Order: sequence, then structure tokens, then C-alpha cells
Amino acid sequence: MADAADIATLSFEQALAELERIVAELESGQAPLERSIEMYERGAALKAHCEERLAAARLRVEKIVVGAQGTAPGVEPAEFN
Repeated sequence: MADAADIATLSFEQALAELERIVAELESGQAPLERSIEMYERGAALKAHCEERLAAARLRVEKIVVGAQGTAPGVEPAEFN
């Protein structure tokens, strides 16, 4: 696995795919203890990265504003609480 500093350059999909590989390897129980710890640490960093990417995407989502006539005259930023 590459250094944790490279995680910031990964897309959401790349980070998620790597995280899924780590989970599968950890679940297999075949990795030695030290390797398992390293993978767990990397997985935690990947999880945080994915969560940051999702939060950023959520803020970019726009909702359709429906007017009185049922038409969509425009969009406005979505509000998430």
C-alpha cells in the first residue's frame, strides 16, 4: 500500500474500492497481526477521506424549486441539517 499522504489525491470511487479490498482482506483473517494493524490504520484514513468527499458532494447538491404552476423555474442550494 502507498503512503497515507496519497489518500488525499484519490477519488471517492478509488478510495472506496481500496477500502473494500482492505475490509475483505481483514475479514479473511489471513493477514499477520502487524499487517492487519497497518491495513486497519489505512482503512480508517480511507473511511475519513470518503466521508469528507461525501460531505463535499452533499453541499454541492441542488434541489429543484417548484413554482406555483408546478414548473421548475430554477434551482437553489440544498439545505441539509
